Amino acid sequence: MQTVRSFCRVCTSVCGILVDVEGDEVLRVRGDQDHPFSKGYTCAKGRALPQLHHHPARLETPRMRVDGQLQDTTWDICLDDLATRLRAIIDEHGPQSVGIYFSTMESAGFRMAEALHAAIGTPAKFSPLTIDGTAKPLVSDLVGGFIGLSGRTDLDNCDFLMLVGVNPVVSHGHAISMPNPTGTVRDIAKRGQVWVIDPRRTETARLATGHLAPRPSTDHALLAFLVREILIDGVKTDVPVQGLGELTAAVEPFTLEHTASLTDLAPNELAKLATAVREARCVAIETGTGVTMTAERGNVTQWLAWVLMILTGAMNRPGGTWFHPGFAYQMEAFGEFLPITPVEGSFGPGPSSRPEAQAFINEWPCAVLPDEIAAGNIRALINVGGSLITSLPETGKLIPALQNLEVFASTEIIDNETTQLATHVLPTKDPLERADITIHDILSSRVSVQHTPAVVAPVGERRSMWWVFAELGQRLGYDMGGLGDPATSSDDDVLSVLLAGARCTFDEVVAKGWAEAPQALPAPWVDDHIGRMGGWRLAPPLLVDQLAALQPPAPLVMVPRRQRKKLNGQLDFLGEAAEIMINPEDSRAAGIINGQPVTVRSVSGELTGVARVDDTIRRGVVSIPHGHHTANVNRLTNKDDIDTVTGMVRYSGIPVSLHPA
Repeated sequence: MQTVRSFCRVCTSVCGILVDVEGDEVLRVRGDQDHPFSKGYTCAKGRALPQLHHHPARLETPRMRVDGQLQDTTWDICLDDLATRLRAIIDEHGPQSVGIYFSTMESAGFRMAEALHAAIGTPAKFSPLTIDGTAKPLVSDLVGGFIGLSGRTDLDNCDFLMLVGVNPVVSHGHAISMPNPTGTVRDIAKRGQVWVIDPRRTETARLATGHLAPRPSTDHALLAFLVREILIDGVKTDVPVQGLGELTAAVEPFTLEHTASLTDLAPNELAKLATAVREARCVAIETGTGVTMTAERGNVTQWLAWVLMILTGAMNRPGGTWFHPGFAYQMEAFGEFLPITPVEGSFGPGPSSRPEAQAFINEWPCAVLPDEIAAGNIRALINVGGSLITSLPETGKLIPALQNLEVFASTEIIDNETTQLATHVLPTKDPLERADITIHDILSSRVSVQHTPAVVAPVGERRSMWWVFAELGQRLGYDMGGLGDPATSSDDDVLSVLLAGARCTFDEVVAKGWAEAPQALPAPWVDDHIGRMGGWRLAPPLLVDQLAALQPPAPLVMVPRRQRKKLNGQLDFLGEAAEIMINPEDSRAAGIINGQPVTVRSVSGELTGVARVDDTIRRGVVSIPHGHHTANVNRLTNKDDIDTVTGMVRYSGIPVSLHPA
């Protein structure tokens, strides 16, 4: 038996792991006590990597659809056929007829897919951004004047943390990147206060010093009330701001009485939180998919969270929020050349089939994909590691759209409902089979980078994702930017290119396994940027207008949630059931019995799962875990119900009804 030191790539927390292997068999994954960041912590998802590697449905050879059936084939035949068909489509219909969906944690593969996208020159780029995350970069753009301001809580010094619509004990914060979330939340609660704002008494709420369960989709009202109270008492920031008068007018309606009515919270509970906020040194706020998946409500909630942090002196200050400068990009090096975006935002033209939609960060909304296919605008789709059926909205219309594509190529490691629809299935290395670095460094809780060698040899004919796209690019006649030659380059050769010009050399990272740079707090580059802009923009007109237009939510709405042993569409084999959580009052009203099948319906579709009647969830909300093929929450979503500003689909706060199955 051998033990190989590596890091987990299931989520952005990238915890250090030790992998026990014997020959070709992966025996066990455990936490690495000597890892400088996670210090021995790992979760059920990371420990499941051996089962992922030895999954009975793992893909080992390329597949190609012949006469309507997927058949095993060779790489040369598969890639030659794929390139020939793509070239014919591009030549006849133009590069815009090819769409690319990006969803992978494989560093070199992601960058090579980006190079292929640039070479093709198609505007039809999609990613999970418009499924779960547009609110955060939008607010960075509108309030901070730079879309790359990626905020992170100063977890080591924070003594007042508010968690809104996020359950890090289960999710690790998703984009928050919180290794050992249980220990982290406990430590902050011991030295100060942790408040959880969630319609369910979550695993994180049980560790907190305070928990409020407002009506779903009313988080914005609670934060607007707190902002109003701070404005009355006097702001505590030492940084310049603009738009104070407009902000004051925008939150004026959110009195204690009005907010209590909207949120269905007792006035004394709201007053207690307001007092705690007033007395705090500064207020750090983290939001999660419970906020960002609510379309325009997510924009407004994220905005008011930033405003509250600005007014309490938390932005770019110890104990509050710091902004990731990037390990490879080194944003502070831009100095006065760091761009200041316009207050009205940075958007581009969207797809012709959906004139109300627009591009955000050079991406089209995932919701428009079926319409673009139906209009004949997109004829080929390259899927970079995404589980489309469990991720994209309105499954009932997505599946027939994918079936109508002339070409649908998908990289994957496990056969699933998405690969079954593909014309070309491209089996890539799993996390234990490839050398890798942490590419999504601005999502990390540290200014750092890590490297891992391959733990085991790839099974069957699996290839590195970067190799697949480099080969495809060559066959299409494209220059892939010198990232790597598929005939001669190794994984590490490509990774070294990605770290060229970073804060350390690639060899230094390989030798040690990780590298970290100190972070200044306050960071001069952030203060300089805000100063050149004239101060934080407290009241961007777009967000002020969205706040004024919000209506009360429906009496019963669906919200998604994450689970301990599952991440999005991954790790089904761990057997965590898709239980539908319902408050006892709502279950009695609908005649639902605990443990029995229940059907949840929206205007777009329905799903059936097992009812879990539970008083830890407040009335008026139905909680369904996302990422399941059975009880697929995307069957309830509506591809036409989007935030037209960002293209974000409404994945949470959807009006539903309950019925005995």
